[in-house]
Amino acid sequence: MTKSTMDWAVVGLTIRTRVAELGWPPGELARRSGISPGTVREIQLHSVERRRSFRTLRSLSAALGYHPDHLDAVALGQQPPEIQQLIDDAVLRRLDTLSGHLAGLIDRLTAWMAAHDG
Repeated sequence: MTKSTMDWAVVGLTIRTRVAELGWPPGELARRSGISPGTVREIQLHSVERRRSFRTLRSLSAALGYHPDHLDAVALGQQPPEIQQLIDDAVLRRLDTLSGHLAGLIDRLTAWMAAHDG
């Protein structure tokens, strides 16, 4: 499915369903996403057929508590990525960084101990 054949009706339904689950009043999604209320309404109701930017869908997805690529995947008829995967990837990157720092500290401590033992 190309950008021009994206299923915007499903995107709108997904957004409406999630907003209802969250119990948000009208305008809350626009406020949280930084997307104009008119644009949010157009997407929710699928009232205007136009291409939307990837950035718009990412902002809406994140505001709804989804993985940033969630609505883009929904529009393309694909399985949306899980937010947990995004969290897991971030945690693994952070652990790799910390592991590198710890290895460096161990090396420095070992060298210091060797220099001061004798």
